[in-house]
Amino acid sequence: MDTLNPASVVSDAQLAEYREKGFIVVEDIFSADDLKQMDDALNGLIAEARDLTEHTNVIDLEPTHTPERPRVRRIKEPFLNHPVFNEMAKRPKLVAALTALIGPNLRMHGSKINLKSAEYGSPVEWHQDWAFYPHTNDDVLAVGVMLDDMTDDNGPLLCIPGSHTGPTYDHHQDGHFVGAIDPESSGIDFSTAEKITGKAGSCSFHHVRMMHGSGQNTSGKDRRLLLFQVAAADAWDIRGMDRIGSWDQFKKTMIAGEPTNEPRVVVTPIRLPYPEPLKKGSIYESQTLVKNKYFGSKPAAE
Repeated sequence: MDTLNPASVVSDAQLAEYREKGFIVVEDIFSADDLKQMDDALNGLIAEARDLTEHTNVIDLEPTHTPERPRVRRIKEPFLNHPVFNEMAKRPKLVAALTALIGPNLRMHGSKINLKSAEYGSPVEWHQDWAFYPHTNDDVLAVGVMLDDMTDDNGPLLCIPGSHTGPTYDHHQDGHFVGAIDPESSGIDFSTAEKITGKAGSCSFHHVRMMHGSGQNTSGKDRRLLLFQVAAADAWDIRGMDRIGSWDQFKKTMIAGEPTNEPRVVVTPIRLPYPEPLKKGSIYESQTLVKNKYFGSKPAAE
């Protein structure tokens, strides 16, 4: 695989911004041809929903889905379930950017595509990814590959600057993990949230401890976002090896560099996602049980 100098993709100013705010946007990571390949692959996966009446291990349906009018809100693990997305995760520009942010040895911890379709795309309540999968260190982030332009009005990702250096908030309700915080009791000033926007082919990078969410897409424009959850190879999921499977499977998730069986341990604030959600399947499912929703009553721009 071709390699690029990380500094040619992520500038010193962007690196400083990532460390301070916890997120950045880097333009032109993917070419027009890359976007066409991903669009074709995604359309093929969505077509499989036409005969579905319930979620599968790959496809998560919108509440308004019917077989006659298929509506998909998430594709699960595209890195594992489609060769195009596996290949895109190893593109030299993306690897260079990730190397600048978390190092040269990189593992795909998870992946998904949130479709956020025009006029009905579901919201995601405020949360930290770290609450779902704490690791032995927090050199872990999510890459948001913009498959469409992400604009002010089509349900963009919202991030709270600097929240990646703060506490891990309680994502439980009535004794069970629900994958969202209580916005009223959290004490967070949501007016500081910044919209993450950019042209198709750009990528956002947000730290695993970043507080983020997004409102419903009420515009007439799709906002499809491919998310690669990437960890430094020495950041191990503390929930256990059963989350990975076998050593051979672990090696297959490497996208650059070399794997290691020596975890690097750093003190970070951790809350485990147990007791488990009463409703499983995806964050969308667990968050249906949230009583005090933020995006359920306020527009995404707030």
